[in-house]
Amino acid sequence: MIQDIYPYKFDNRFRTDLCPDKGDIIFSFFGNDLLCKAEEGCVSFPRFEDCTLPDDPVYLFSIDEEHFFLNRSVGFKAPDGFEYRSLKSLRKKGAAPKHLIFAAITAAHLNRWYGSNRFCGRCGNPLKESQRERALFCPDCGQVVYPRINPAVIVGVTDGDNLLLTKYAGRDLPYYALVAGFAEIGESFEETVKREVMEEVGLEVKNIRYYRSQPWGFADDILAGYFCDVAGDTKIKMDTHELKEAVWMPAKDVPGQSDDFSLTNEMMMAFKSGKFNRRG
Repeated sequence: MIQDIYPYKFDNRFRTDLCPDKGDIIFSFFGNDLLCKAEEGCVSFPRFEDCTLPDDPVYLFSIDEEHFFLNRSVGFKAPDGFEYRSLKSLRKKGAAPKHLIFAAITAAHLNRWYGSNRFCGRCGNPLKESQRERALFCPDCGQVVYPRINPAVIVGVTDGDNLLLTKYAGRDLPYYALVAGFAEIGESFEETVKREVMEEVGLEVKNIRYYRSQPWGFADDILAGYFCDVAGDTKIKMDTHELKEAVWMPAKDVPGQSDDFSLTNEMMMAFKSGKFNRRG
């Protein structure tokens, strides 16, 4: 998955003692596009020595001994050879070293948070950056704002040797996915699993068991993966507002997605290979 960058080690401790060195990477965004350079099919990102920044960049995190910073300057001029490209262009196997793709997607998550929280939602005054933790605070009313992380579930619904696969309505995506949805106020992840499966495909489930989690910076999410078994009737009653397709598929026919970044793809491949305990 996108966060599986071993042997590299991700360190997201909040620090104010680091200033960028000439070789440190500077992430710069325009909307949801990221400044990068594509050469011979491989993407690279600007380093501090490439940039002239009107303001000090914000330290984000480190991977091993390499530090990553965020440019938040207005009027920043892109260095020669670099251009803004869609984040989705990074969802291509081999687009860049995997640990750098993970860094870029995580930086995008934080960039959206900073950009969406310039003013206090309680009193309307400008927010300031905390010097103690990754947070923004209002010096007038005391409101504290932490990075937004949306909890959601990915659900592998099984019926013996069959897995329920779906395709989203209104999205031009060629590959299959699994039932998914956001946790609502007042419910556990297990309750989210039951509700989302019932809402999307009209099925009751049992034997809900946790698989694995994943940070998904593309959409500011934290994903929790679960497998469960259909309980009783297996007839799909699809919500056509959410989905355009929902089918039971034998394990041997389950297709993979275009990359190995997502929890969805790993769960589908785990089912296909029998690496988890199937139940009837």
